[in-house]
Amino acid sequence: MDPILVGKAVTQPDSLPETGGRVFLQPKLANRHGLVAGATGTGKTVTLMTLAEGFSRIGVPVFMADVKGDVAGLAVPGDINDRLRERAEMIGVDAYGPEASPVVFWDIYGKSGHPVRTTVSEIGPTLLARMLELNDTQSGVLDITFKLADDRGLLLLDLADLRALLALVAEERKTVSTQYGLVSTPSIGAIQRALLRLEQDGGDAFFGEPALELVDIMRTTTGGRGVVSIMAADRLILKPRLYSSFLLWLLSELFETLPEVGDLDKPKLVFVFDEAHLLFNDAPSALLQRIEQVVRLIRSKGVGVYFCSQFPDDVPDNVLGQLGNRVQHALRAYTPRDQKAVRTAAETFVSNPGLDVAKAIGQLGTGEALVSTLQGKGAPMPVEQTLVAPPRCRMGAITDAERERVRAGSPVGAKYDTAVDRESAFEILAKKAEGLAEQAAAPKARTAKQDEAESGGGFAQSVKDAVFGTKRRQGMIETMAKQSARTVGNQIGRQILRGIFGGITGKK
Repeated sequence: MDPILVGKAVTQPDSLPETGGRVFLQPKLANRHGLVAGATGTGKTVTLMTLAEGFSRIGVPVFMADVKGDVAGLAVPGDINDRLRERAEMIGVDAYGPEASPVVFWDIYGKSGHPVRTTVSEIGPTLLARMLELNDTQSGVLDITFKLADDRGLLLLDLADLRALLALVAEERKTVSTQYGLVSTPSIGAIQRALLRLEQDGGDAFFGEPALELVDIMRTTTGGRGVVSIMAADRLILKPRLYSSFLLWLLSELFETLPEVGDLDKPKLVFVFDEAHLLFNDAPSALLQRIEQVVRLIRSKGVGVYFCSQFPDDVPDNVLGQLGNRVQHALRAYTPRDQKAVRTAAETFVSNPGLDVAKAIGQLGTGEALVSTLQGKGAPMPVEQTLVAPPRCRMGAITDAERERVRAGSPVGAKYDTAVDRESAFEILAKKAEGLAEQAAAPKARTAKQDEAESGGGFAQSVKDAVFGTKRRQGMIETMAKQSARTVGNQIGRQILRGIFGGITGKK
């Protein structure tokens, strides 16, 4: 398997004689995760595009968020000028020329790509509570609501379903509190208000069907190229909790769904998490532990996770220690925070006797980076100051017409562009309420004497009462029906398994 060219060492290329000074990322070790860091405008996005092209060329699908709109340039050939050709020749890029990568555009809001949806049941209470910014007490009530839905076999597909179930919890609050734990009216009201805010922010578009299937972000072309799935995040990034929770949900789905495969010749998928600090900001310790667990274990599922952020210390130490492939662009030490970040970045690299890392970080030019990748048996190479290879695609935004042309040729448009609304908790509970209302409104025209006359009175009435029941006592049929319903409900509850973040692990 050909390695992915990252760039060429510029200060001491003789230290890599076997590669002519070129720095490579080894596909076999690409699932050991990575970090691309640096200040704004230092070339992080271009580096990500170079890596995405490299993975695509060796048949590895890539999923990445497009925060600023320029990652979309992967979908069209680049405008190659003399300066880029000279740079590519200096680095030793083989057969450099304009080239587009196979791309599928996605968008939670369905504007700049195919809609991305999941169901409320699948995302689970933990991540939903983070989206809604609930406190611990409110999160506990949400946990109870999901448990009630599981026990009663009610599908929670969209926000209307969740609202209907919250209304049911409020109506049966005393019974629910006795069976599952205390549920207060103020907590239910707080959750309902948070759902309203989420809906106003456009989050309701994220919940529904058809839900995203992982196979559609792990595609390859008939020619063997990995498809690059680009998530439009220019609007989504304005809602940081929704943005980070969505990406974390997708990562957890991969973790819980994909089988163990160990170390492969190349990853099954590379997942790029841009603006990574949003994932960890204000995250409770329990959630951070789960994130760390997913990052540590998803490697054995054949998935490489690459975080992108301004500072290395945006990523907690326990997660940072899992990131074996490092690309550090320039940092400017203007503030005490910046100076600390420079020291942290320098300390995370394998030292190179011929390079003062802390000094070099502040002097790197645009398109230069300090790079250390895993080599051989998984040991990191000494850090090298590297001139990053230019991508073959356009380094910038694309037009609406170009985006629509790519979207029109997508293999998944027919599957996701039209929403589906099947019967779920909202419809079931609405029908039940309607039936109860009709029962209450029905005239009581029959008399006890008429009932007795029709039943034959005496012994016949006693048998009828035993089988069908009376107003005071349920009959055998009702007893059997309730017992059957309880059995079915318990079976449904046992079949619903929730994963590390509370999402459903077994698909419907």
